[in-house]
Order: sequence, then C-alpha cells, then structure tokens
Amino acid sequence: MQLCSVCTEETPKYRCPACKIRHCSLICYKKHKGTCLPVQSPPASKVPENTTTIYTDPWTVDDLLHEDDIIDKVSMDRLQLLGQSKELQELLCNPHLRQLLCSIDNAESKDHAMKAAMQEPLFVEFSDCCLKIVDQDDNFNDE
Repeated sequence: MQLCSVCTEETPKYRCPACKIRHCSLICYKKHKGTCLPVQSPPASKVPENTTTIYTDPWTVDDLLHEDDIIDKVSMDRLQLLGQSKELQELLCNPHLRQLLCSIDNAESKDHAMKAAMQEPLFVEFSDCCLKIVDQDDNFNDE
C-alpha cells in the first residue's frame, strides 16, 4: 500500500503534474507545491491539441522506469506477488520503514538515499524480502 509523499499518512489519490509524486489531498498538494521540482523530460513529439494527459490509478511499472532501465524491469505478475506477501505486509506495518521509504522516494538524489538506507538493517530486511519474492523460481508458482 502506498502512502502520500507529503503527509505519509493517507493513501494517495492524486499525482503532481510537474514531478509525478503522489499525494492525498489539496492540502498536501499546496504544501508540496512550494518545494516541487519538475521532472525534466526529453522533448516529446507534438501532441494533438484535443488530447489531454490523464494520470490514472493504479500506477504502472512504466511510470517508474525509463527506456534505459528496461533490462532491470520486473514483470507485472512478479510485482503483483509483492502485494500478496504476508511477510512484506508485516514489514510495512513498521512506521520507521514507511518513513524511510518515503524519504527515499522524496530524495533529490535517489542513489545516495538508497546507499544510506542500505545501512539500516530494517531496510535490508525489506529489500531482501522484495527480492526473494520477485526472484523466486517460475517452477515454484506452478506447484
């Protein structure tokens, strides 16, 4: 379950059009707006004037990855296994882990934030659990 990137308390229903962070309310959006850093994207081909961009829930893997990251892409079936894991759900009940995940998500330098988080035993346990779920053998699911 994802939490609002601003208050870290509610389930996000909206996405900032500039930087794509997820937030739960107008109040959180107004708080975020003052510190928003728009995502720099390459120039896109011209979009017809009658077309609008709509951000829909739930998010997809493509929201998170760029073309350069496709090698490391995990299939949607594997990602959905994360949501079904009781062990992962229990870990995510820990408010310290949730706050840590939000701080990584909101960090300007994600790689530095990840390196720092990997020093936290709780985050290492969370990472190992996620990897164990998405890396399990295909034969395991067929049995």
